[in-house]
Amino acid sequence: MSDINIIEQKEPYDAAANIAVVRSQFNGFVVDKLFDGAIRTLNQYGIDEESITVVKVPGAFEIPVAVKTLLDKGQFDAVITLGTIIRGETPHFEYIANECAHGISQLAINTGVPVIFGVLTVDNVDQALDRAGEEESNKGSEAALTALEMIGVIKKIKS
Repeated sequence: MSDINIIEQKEPYDAAANIAVVRSQFNGFVVDKLFDGAIRTLNQYGIDEESITVVKVPGAFEIPVAVKTLLDKGQFDAVITLGTIIRGETPHFEYIANECAHGISQLAINTGVPVIFGVLTVDNVDQALDRAGEEESNKGSEAALTALEMIGVIKKIKS
């Protein structure tokens, strides 16, 4: 096992990283909590406000096009996506959730830039609020930490 080359990134994270956050305005009462968790975590690990660009889009379906436009600028080490899609009585949930996830994953794969999926896909409001709660259960905070780890991993792979 000692001959295996393991690439990973834990603390310290790159405090000079430029990070974009694309957040949905739909279900804002949940997304606001995810956003607060993400920003709090980024700040906790040394990412200052000047290194964070925030883009607000109407809903989760619009997230991938905003991410693509940001990635085309070539200025970001990672993009965090935040949104909340709550299942309703129609198949609309399935279409939005699938297309949002697919678009985000394809952008990350095609560009090699970490695009973190912080979009909640839940059955009801209670589940959404549970996942946007305190720091240990806040998926926005978790997405920010994932972005920081992936920035380091990608840099190590490239070096």
